[in-house]
This record gives sequence, C-alpha cells and structure tokens, in this order.
Amino acid sequence: MRTGPAIVGVFAWLVICGRALGLTLADISNQDAVQGLKDALLQSSGKAVSQLSLPNGFLDNPKVKIPLPDSLKRAESYLRMVGMGSEADELVASMNRAAEMAVREATPLLASSVKSMSINDAKGILAGGDDAATRYFKRTTSTQLTQRFLPIVKQSTAKVELAQQYNQLAGYAARFGLVRKEDANIDEYVTRKALDGLYLVIAEQERAIRRDPLGAATNVAKKVFGALR
Repeated sequence: MRTGPAIVGVFAWLVICGRALGLTLADISNQDAVQGLKDALLQSSGKAVSQLSLPNGFLDNPKVKIPLPDSLKRAESYLRMVGMGSEADELVASMNRAAEMAVREATPLLASSVKSMSINDAKGILAGGDDAATRYFKRTTSTQLTQRFLPIVKQSTAKVELAQQYNQLAGYAARFGLVRKEDANIDEYVTRKALDGLYLVIAEQERAIRRDPLGAATNVAKKVFGALR
C-alpha cells in the first residue's frame, strides 16, 4: 500500500524527534507506526471498559468508587443516625451500579475515536506524555459518552426511591451555595463520575503499555512502543 506524503512527513518528524530524545522509530514503517498505535489504544480502552463493567467494577475499586458528594456527607450522617444507614448504602451502591452499566456502552465510541484519529493526533500521542492517548480520548469522546451514559444512569437510579430525595435535598442546598450545582442532580453527578473513572483506568492501562511494551496485545504495538522507550 502506498503511503501518502502527509503520513510520510509526520513520521519523518517522529523519527527526528525520536533521535533527539534517544528513541528509535527509524526502523518502523509508517503503516506499522499507525497500526501499532491503534492496537494499543484499542487494548487500553477495551481493558478499562472490561474492568469497570464487571460486577462491582466501581464499588470495589477505591480509585473510582462513587461516594455521595462531600457536601452531602452531613445528610448521609443524619440518615445513619435515624436508622436509615441501609438506605444510604443502597443509594451509593445504586450509583456505582449505574456507572457500571453505563460504561458498557463506551466501547463502540472509543473504537470509533481510534478509527477517526488524524495524523496530527497520532503524532501527538506517539510523542506525548504517559497520558497523551487518554487526553485524546477525553477530547474526542466525553460529549458523546455523556449523552450515552446519562439515560442509562437515570434508568438505574430511578429504581431507588432515595435518589429522588437526594435530588430534592441537593437541589435545595444548591440554592444556598451548600452544594455545587453540578452535584445537585444525582444522574448528572454519577455520569460525570463514571466518565472520570473510565478515563482514569484508561490512563492506567496506557501507562502500563508505555512502561512495559511487551505487555501490548499485538507484535506491532510491542515494536512501536518498545521504540519509544
């Protein structure tokens, strides 16, 4: 397959930068560089989705577990004082299960983002820092994922009666500046936290591949990220 002049120019630039940084991209073809990057992105995002969509994928991971907002901790304490601790626990569990269900919908959008990656995006990711691919995903998928996640979260939290009480309490508190407006609606709060958790785990997977290229799923990805070490 013939490679266009734009791609040749980009990866010539990568080779020059690679030499300046002590890297060795010169022996990697343009086609392999692009394919290796895409393989790695699909691997890191796929693993993140698989990990978080497991039963209790959010709830049992302290890094991404979704608690009640800090501004509502006092309300949670009150619920426990009056014997409604189980209801509070049910709400937190429901929030995390909603995130778990929503994240399952992320795979096609993340894959589409990889397929539509531009030459400049590839250049920035290969020469960028440990989270360059994660930043790319945030930029290209956060709006669409929010739209995809929100109705799933709403459907899940609607099953818990206390969620309505959360919205009423948080909405009232937000009027007096006691709760941030973005935290005043449980569905929007959970959706945002689900996205935060997804990108955090993608970043972990990306760093793992950059630090240990042999852990990449394909030989092409191993070669490309091995050259960046």
